[in-house]
Amino acid sequence: MVKFLLIFISLTILSLTTADAAIYKGQRVFIKKCLKCHKTGQNFVSKYKVRQWKKLMKKKGKPLAELHLKNKKAKKSWKYFKSKRYTKKSKHLRQFLIEYAKDSGNVPACN
Repeated sequence: MVKFLLIFISLTILSLTTADAAIYKGQRVFIKKCLKCHKTGQNFVSKYKVRQWKKLMKKKGKPLAELHLKNKKAKKSWKYFKSKRYTKKSKHLRQFLIEYAKDSGNVPACN
C-alpha cells in the first residue's frame, strides 16, 4: 500500500511540473500576434527546421525578438516584442513553432 501511495504521489508531482507549455496556446499566440504580418501562417511556420526554431526561441525568444526589432518592416510588432507578454508566452510559441517546423511532418491549421 505504501509503494502504491509513493508511486501515485511521484506521478502526480511529475505531471504537474512537466505540463509547462502548450502547443494550442502557442498557436493562439501565433494567430493573434504573427498572422498580421506573416499572412501565410502555415508556410511561415514550416519555413524553418526544428533546430532553427529552437535557436530563434532560446532565452525566452530573445533572438526572435531581436530579429524583429532590427527590421524596419516589422515596426508594427516592436511594442509586442518589447513587452513582458511576449517573454511570458514565448514558451508556448516555441512549442507551436517546433511542433510544426519544416522537418516535423506536422501541418498546422491556422484558421
